[in-house]
Amino acid sequence: MTPMLPAGCVIALLGAESTGKTELARALVQRLQERGIAATLVGEYLREWCNREGRTPRPDEQRAIADEQTRRIDAAAASGVVVADTTALMTAVYSEQLFGDASLYADALAAQRRYAITLLTALDIPWVADALRDGDHAREPSDALVRAALSGAGLSFAVVHGADGERLSNAWNAINSIAGNEGRTRARGRADSKPTSWSWPCEKCSDPECEHRLFSDLLVRRDNP
Repeated sequence: MTPMLPAGCVIALLGAESTGKTELARALVQRLQERGIAATLVGEYLREWCNREGRTPRPDEQRAIADEQTRRIDAAAASGVVVADTTALMTAVYSEQLFGDASLYADALAAQRRYAITLLTALDIPWVADALRDGDHAREPSDALVRAALSGAGLSFAVVHGADGERLSNAWNAINSIAGNEGRTRARGRADSKPTSWSWPCEKCSDPECEHRLFSDLLVRRDNP
C-alpha cells in the first residue's frame, strides 16, 4: 500500500541516540521515491554542526541549532514530502537533559505540531558508540523526555520497533495507518482533528515488550475497523 501524502507533508523521526533514526529515514525516503512520491530527506543539523566544529555545542548555542533544523524542514516542505531525521524537539530534549534548560520546548513543540506524522524509534536495537554520543545510559532518559513532551502537548505519535527490514515495515505500516486516518477525517469534514489511536498513553515506559503489545493492538484495530 502507498500512503496518500499531500505536498508539504512532514514525516518526523524522533528518538534517543543510536535508535536507528538516520537509517530508517533514508530507507523511508527510498521507499517513497520508489512508489512515485517526491520525498526529500532532511538530515540532523546537530550532528552536522558537531562534525564541523569538532565538539558538542554549549548551552547558548542550542537554540540556533534547533532553529536551523526547523528552518531546513520548512524549506524542504515547500516543495514536497519531507522525511526529517530528527526535529528541534530532540535538541530541546538534549538541552534539558544535559543543561537543565527547558526554554527550547515552546518553539520546538510549535514546529512539531505542523508535522503530519511523528514516529518515535524504540530502544530495542543495540547501542552503537561514536565520539559524539553520550553513552547507552543516556538513551532511556532521552526517550522518557521526548515521550513526556509529546504527550504533554497532546501530540500523536507512533512507536516503531524491530531491526532492519522489520523496523522499516513497521514504520511503513504506521505511516499508512496515520495517513489513512487523516484522509478519512478530512472526508468527514473534520480536517482539523488529529488521529487519536496512535497517541502513546505512557510518558515513561520504555519496555519493548509493552510497546510491542500496543503496536500489535493498533495494527489489529487498523485491519479490523
